Amino acid sequence: MRKILMIMTSHQEMLNTDGKTGLWIGEFTDPYYEFKDKKYTVVLASPKGGSPPIDPMSTLTENLTGSNRRFMDDDFAQDELKHTLKLSEISATDYDAVFFPGGHGPMFDLANNQESGK
Repeated sequence: MRKILMIMTSHQEMLNTDGKTGLWIGEFTDPYYEFKDKKYTVVLASPKGGSPPIDPMSTLTENLTGSNRRFMDDDFAQDELKHTLKLSEISATDYDAVFFPGGHGPMFDLANNQESGK
């Protein structure tokens, strides 16, 4: 079975504002379910491990997608997202592909992260 590593942000603070950022939930759930539905093994990681912050704007009703709604009813996927592996504890050679879900957060911690670059 093919394994896909999804690397999420651990960053939640916007610069020069009180605004919050993080993972754009639809940019996680849309590919996550595409991969899962094709029977790929999906492993989640982030620089700090644990639960990545979710951009609050991405949870507004007008930004919700079908996969977001599916995620809200999927206890297994929610648990996986709450317990991402620490990026420094994984090896890219164990995976067939790497996918980076978007949002503003990755600009702050993944773009220059040495572990992410490996």
